[in-house]
Amino acid sequence: MSDIVKKAVSAAVSLLICASVLSACGKISSEDGETSLVGEGNSSAAEISQPAAVTSDTSNDVDPSVPVDLSKGVSDKMYNRAIMSEGNKTRLAAAMKKAESGEKVTVGVIGGSITQGSLASVPANCYASKFNDWWQNKFPGGNVEFVNAGIGGTNSYLGVHRVDEQLLSYKPDVVIVEFSVNDTDKVMNKFSYDSLVRKILSCDSNPAVMLLFTTMEDGTSLQDVHKEIGKAYDLPMISYHDAVYPEVAAGTLNWKDISPDNIHPNDAGHDIINQIISRYLDSVYEEKDTITEEPSAFDTSAYTGDYYANAKMLSAADITAVSSEGFEVVEKDFYDQFHNNWKTTSGGSITFEVECSNLGFFFMCTTDGKSGKFEVYADGVKKGTLDADFTGGWGNYGNTQQVLFGEDNVKHTIELKPAAGSEEKGITILGLMVS
Repeated sequence: MSDIVKKAVSAAVSLLICASVLSACGKISSEDGETSLVGEGNSSAAEISQPAAVTSDTSNDVDPSVPVDLSKGVSDKMYNRAIMSEGNKTRLAAAMKKAESGEKVTVGVIGGSITQGSLASVPANCYASKFNDWWQNKFPGGNVEFVNAGIGGTNSYLGVHRVDEQLLSYKPDVVIVEFSVNDTDKVMNKFSYDSLVRKILSCDSNPAVMLLFTTMEDGTSLQDVHKEIGKAYDLPMISYHDAVYPEVAAGTLNWKDISPDNIHPNDAGHDIINQIISRYLDSVYEEKDTITEEPSAFDTSAYTGDYYANAKMLSAADITAVSSEGFEVVEKDFYDQFHNNWKTTSGGSITFEVECSNLGFFFMCTTDGKSGKFEVYADGVKKGTLDADFTGGWGNYGNTQQVLFGEDNVKHTIELKPAAGSEEKGITILGLMVS
């Protein structure tokens, strides 16, 4: 979706008819379809207004006659397209000065399987590891700690509930956020992504936040939603989508050269991301000493309602079921990051009392045919069904489902029980997502 402002100027009234001053107006169309009018200035009686030319910078457009040569690295055109916004560099410059002085600096990443490093030949070849390498190599005498909070198959809705424990507890100085192919809901994920970014920016370590937008083979990406958040907070935004997808669409780059499937970068794809990020960081490093402003606490008003401002994950270590039949607490069922799960293999029910406005479940979906459908009731009213049966799917994974949203912040009685036909089926609840 283009950010180019299209302007139209009203036709001039002939000088022979009148010498009045005319004000021209145009429309600015926002990405969510809203429109507003803006003034274009005045035309004097001594002028005949002409239609304003629609200008567009085409200098970074793809040349269909020039194939991408990955051996030569990322071209200037690809880099320029990728840098959607340089953003405010104050916090980044501060982190670099801190590292240069020998103080401990923590750099982190949070996202899905791309950030986790899936389909890179070895972990060291994924963009996240190379991001860490940039800091280690730039400040060889420094003290740099790296935290990778990427988890495959997860979105920013889960991210905002797990970020405190899995990333912010390390007091990061710099964070990359990557969820643009895992987030799919333009409304809900706008809310969750906004609250996630705000949580990170509000951490008392004043971390610099960089947004990374990835893409699927067909160009699918929620970057147009996510970039609204980045723009609202003046953040650096880097688009792998804009770097590679126009080339793929034009036939100058074969997608299979950068990905073995329709989503995940291979080593070459990860290296493209790395080159763009490193080049941007190099540019900030070169001007860091001219950036004299000190980082301050984040106090920008929320772009959305910040519905998940106090989001947290509750496990069996944090909350005890009011009643339980058939469920047991297991140390962990699948993820190393999520312990103390509730699990049943043959139906049953479990009830919690939870004080919240918003509530969701993080649960396992399995391919073995042994998992079923479980209905969720809040205060006796059915609010949804958790379908844990993924028979014939690509693999077991953790799924998220919101069942309460925007309710009053009161204590709710939450009951989970099998749907018809699933009385002997199982489910694992990895956690309750509460805000």
